[in-house]
Amino acid sequence: MTRDVALQLYSVRNAMSEDIDRTLERVAEIGFRFVELYNFAAWHAPLREGLAAHGLAAPTAHARLVEGDNAEELIDLAAELGVQTLIDPMVPAERWANPSDIARTADRLAELSDIARERGMRIGYHNHWWETESRVDGATALEALAERLPEEVLLEIDVYWAIVGGETDAAGLLRRLGDRVRFLHVKDAPEQDGSLSTDREDQLPVGEGSIEWGGVIEAAPAADLLVVEFDEFRGDIFDGIARGLAGARPLAG
Repeated sequence: MTRDVALQLYSVRNAMSEDIDRTLERVAEIGFRFVELYNFAAWHAPLREGLAAHGLAAPTAHARLVEGDNAEELIDLAAELGVQTLIDPMVPAERWANPSDIARTADRLAELSDIARERGMRIGYHNHWWETESRVDGATALEALAERLPEEVLLEIDVYWAIVGGETDAAGLLRRLGDRVRFLHVKDAPEQDGSLSTDREDQLPVGEGSIEWGGVIEAAPAADLLVVEFDEFRGDIFDGIARGLAGARPLAG
């Protein structure tokens, strides 16, 4: 299976805030052909123009949907930019402590999925650390969510954050979540005191840290998009994303 590789534009957020067109141009020059959008409602017009000008496509995008009050508008705006799957990047940590809160999140994602389907789109959810740190009936809260979701709602698993939350067997988690895992955020980190560093500023390009990526990728056979992303990065971010692309390409097949 050959997978595509995208860049989550949040990684270059400072450059995007200064010059969207030039940032997209540099992203394309590095070799990316796909990007994952964020803040696309505010930047809708320049994103539309810049994507077209630099030969970029945006199969996925992030937007706060579950707790927002303009989800339908965001779905429409994303559709206009060619987005195929709109992903909620986070529901706050306090919403993962008990089954009733998780059920409410699942119900809302299901409602949004029905709306998105009418626009030819799908809805997804992206994890941080708290969805694997929190446990419900012996399983991670992320798995509890997945059990309650209709199969058309997809998952984007941030492997680094899943491990930071305590799920050290990331491959096992991916196998348990199954084919609804269609996207993987890929970044790395060094080992610190016997476990993965939790310091955001320690984040590294995929393949340059201590995560065993071969088994992770093999455990997610339905994931057809690898997304290079950094929350923070020491050094030049454009060098970081270039190294991230170089590390992701062998994993993409």
